[in-house]
Amino acid sequence: MEQASPAQRTKPTRQRFDDGAVSEIIGYQLRRAQIQIFQEFMARFASFDMRPSEYSVMALIASNPGSKQIAIAEALGIKRANFVALINTLEARGLVERRQPANDRRSHALFLTSIGISLMEKLDAAQAEFEADCIARLGGTAERDQLMELLSRLTDQR
Repeated sequence: MEQASPAQRTKPTRQRFDDGAVSEIIGYQLRRAQIQIFQEFMARFASFDMRPSEYSVMALIASNPGSKQIAIAEALGIKRANFVALINTLEARGLVERRQPANDRRSHALFLTSIGISLMEKLDAAQAEFEADCIARLGGTAERDQLMELLSRLTDQR
């Protein structure tokens, strides 16, 4: 039986993992940033039992009371079926209510309930704190504005 030489017994040197195949891809970096931001959002908003999509819907209803469901769904890029399920959840929690406009029986206008309004005050404060932290990590408001401008170029929202 042959014995292994000292060179054969040493552990192979681990090479540094090269992620260059994806790390320079814009979409990859955007997705990584989104995952990180969403995880931080979830941690900060856990006590409110609020997901990013729910907060976005409530924020748009708060700033546009009486808007039709379709307008808010389109603004957020949420498919109709998914949006209805989201509104059902918020409505079941007593945060949002649907009202049928007198002049359009086929649509629903959305409003925050008094409980929803009260919660939005707390959510807005938590969001402002989170936003301030993100701005600080970016290096300030000028960098935030630059990032927002660059992102708007990718989404054609200018």
